[in-house]
Amino acid sequence: MDFDIIFGNAARAGLGPQAAIFALAAIGLNLHFGYAGLLNFGQVGFMMLGAYGTAIVVATWGGSLWLGIPFGLGLCVAFALALGIPTLRLRSDYFAITTIAAAEILRLLIRSSPATDITGGPFGLQAIANSFFDLNFLPDGRFGWGTFSYSSNQLWVMIVAWILVVLCSALVLALIRSPWGRVVRAIREDEDAVLSLGKNTVAYKLQALVIGGVIGGLAGVIDALQQSGVGSENFEPQVTFFAWAALILGGLATTVGPVVGAVLFWFLREGVESFIRELSEQGWLPNALADFLDGAEGAISIALMGIGLVALMALRPQGIFGRRRNLHLGT
Repeated sequence: MDFDIIFGNAARAGLGPQAAIFALAAIGLNLHFGYAGLLNFGQVGFMMLGAYGTAIVVATWGGSLWLGIPFGLGLCVAFALALGIPTLRLRSDYFAITTIAAAEILRLLIRSSPATDITGGPFGLQAIANSFFDLNFLPDGRFGWGTFSYSSNQLWVMIVAWILVVLCSALVLALIRSPWGRVVRAIREDEDAVLSLGKNTVAYKLQALVIGGVIGGLAGVIDALQQSGVGSENFEPQVTFFAWAALILGGLATTVGPVVGAVLFWFLREGVESFIRELSEQGWLPNALADFLDGAEGAISIALMGIGLVALMALRPQGIFGRRRNLHLGT
């Protein structure tokens, strides 16, 4: 059993671009649900619009990446407004159903045949990140040791992504400590009381939806840049629930919770997957079980993490850094 390989793979995933992408998505969800009480199950829709908006400008229209990114984030704002204006007066469970349905409808529209000329349909769009990697000041080669190593471009994406995580965390912290943030948190606890003070609660919730959606859109942009392309298969509903898992693991309504949760989620996911693979390759498992697990390590790791999350919700439902009082959700 080579624990160096297992730990190297786990650390590489826990600190890599994918963890930063899901940290951004979870930060947006934390603003939505942790602070504003908006049960958003469609965060992947914002990620998809950020990624596709950027890719369409670059690959379809031949424009600049630096115009594509604001365009993609602008689509996130439009999506939040289109989604929020008619639905934010609904109860939280109805709003949750609306968000997951809207995100999946959007994904199916993007991959449909009539949209192929613009979005690439089921084939997606490629070669969109050349301008981004032209800014890479790192020398060619790999950085790290053993399996815990990154290529020059991967490390460049990591640096940018984690800087964005820090900036977005600081932005959310500043907002929540402002008078605006105090109103948003009050709405989450007792919307009727805030209404009685003459505050337009729908407007505040809509603003929170827009800001959290734009942060989710940034996650989609980074995802598109690290892959140098986009495809609708990367934005299926489970992406939102991976972000939710990271948020629950780290803790709601905290600054570090979404970030630490994303790091731990990907560290544990890859660590468990590598551990199962090593067990099979080293002959520690019966042949029948090894054959059964062959190629299914990823699914098994997700299943085991699901069991772990259920146990966490039973023993510490507020997550690692959360507080029990932040679990209340008004309807």
